[in-house]
Amino acid sequence: MNDVSVMSDTIYALSSGALPAGVAVIRMSGPAVALVLNRLCGVVPEPRKATLKRLVDPVSGDVLDEALVLFFMGPSSFTGEDVAELQCHGGRAVVARILDVLSGFEGLRPAEAGEFTRRAFDRGRMDLTEVEGLSDLIAAETEAQRKQAFRQMGGGLGRLYEDWRKRLIHMRAMIEADFDFADEEDVPGSVADQVWDQAEGLIGEIDQHLEQSKSGERLRSGLQVVLMGAPNAGKSSLLNAIAGREVAIVTEEAGTTRDAIEVHLDLGGYPVTLVDTAGLRETEGRVEQEGIRRAQARGEAADLILWAMEPGGLAPDHSVSGLSEDVRQTVPVWIVRTKVDLETLPEQDSSGTTLEIPVSCLDKNGLEALLDRLSSFVGEMISVGEAPLATRARHRHFLRDCRTALHHGFTRDDLPGELRAEDLRSAADALGRITGRIDVEDLLDVIFRDFCIGK
Repeated sequence: MNDVSVMSDTIYALSSGALPAGVAVIRMSGPAVALVLNRLCGVVPEPRKATLKRLVDPVSGDVLDEALVLFFMGPSSFTGEDVAELQCHGGRAVVARILDVLSGFEGLRPAEAGEFTRRAFDRGRMDLTEVEGLSDLIAAETEAQRKQAFRQMGGGLGRLYEDWRKRLIHMRAMIEADFDFADEEDVPGSVADQVWDQAEGLIGEIDQHLEQSKSGERLRSGLQVVLMGAPNAGKSSLLNAIAGREVAIVTEEAGTTRDAIEVHLDLGGYPVTLVDTAGLRETEGRVEQEGIRRAQARGEAADLILWAMEPGGLAPDHSVSGLSEDVRQTVPVWIVRTKVDLETLPEQDSSGTTLEIPVSCLDKNGLEALLDRLSSFVGEMISVGEAPLATRARHRHFLRDCRTALHHGFTRDDLPGELRAEDLRSAADALGRITGRIDVEDLLDVIFRDFCIGK
């Protein structure tokens, strides 16, 4: 998609959902759009005005369908090129015939995944943060994810980084003026000191943004809640009870669960991935050993561990089948007393250290209380306001690069002004790589390949 000749093609694709449907939307973008519309319906409709037209095969003269036709003249369109949408009937035969007719036009070809959005980026209609926001909006499964993605797609994150980048460019200009015109009376000698005071303030802003953005990343990817415990402690039954359906196989045979089983939940509008894992115990079986290794790895990466413990079962700190001390110190652990239909235990909360919650998967007793606590925990962990937040690992990576360069320039007052100005340039370039303004060609295929065809 980087070749100029490829970008000069006119592309087309079905942009709506699976067929059959009440209405299907076929989108076109490129220099031949007006010509195609003339050939299909005898006229190019007035821009941005829906017009009911018959679509006719220009070769055979057959009427293909009656459709609403919209034309958007570039550069005032989504891609920055001439764009058209054919809103036709959503039958498979109708759509297939229209796409077949479009393929017969010279210079037209089917769009690749994400190519419409890629053209919008290449023509400056969107920056990379907006592109990623659009991708997240399409993939959003909860209300909170939708709101965050919509804010990012609206350009809030890109504007924040662009403001920082412009401030860095201005700081660099002041530094260069300081050593280029040091002999001039109208260039005050304190300019450099003022610039580095501003740099220190910007470092603080970046630090605060990185800290707040932990919630943004959690919201995008979902909180990881991992079920752990000894074999037959009731983990799979608990997973099925929380999910409200039979997800995991439940038997009395120990070691039934060998690999991680994931269930995606919406708790109060926040995304949660609930993971069932293999029971922890000493075993000679190689397959079960691998399952236990994977269970321990998921526990180390979890945001919360629900430790299932049946009556007389083993606690998380048990030397044989428990959690390591490192995991217990870094990941919150709640003990879920399963099978409480066999015993009665009060709920305990020892000053935030270990929470014990009684639950019966048989009669669902205690399940609602567990879900309420989970919802509260998730809401506290993913507490996002209206401020734009970094949502991806690459954002965090380049923000740290920016901060490192800024900090180096700020602290090394023993270096020549030219070298400290170079640190400002490096910091600004790191921000430019987030929005796609600088040296991101190697990232583009990775970003756009996750889009669907027609977007």
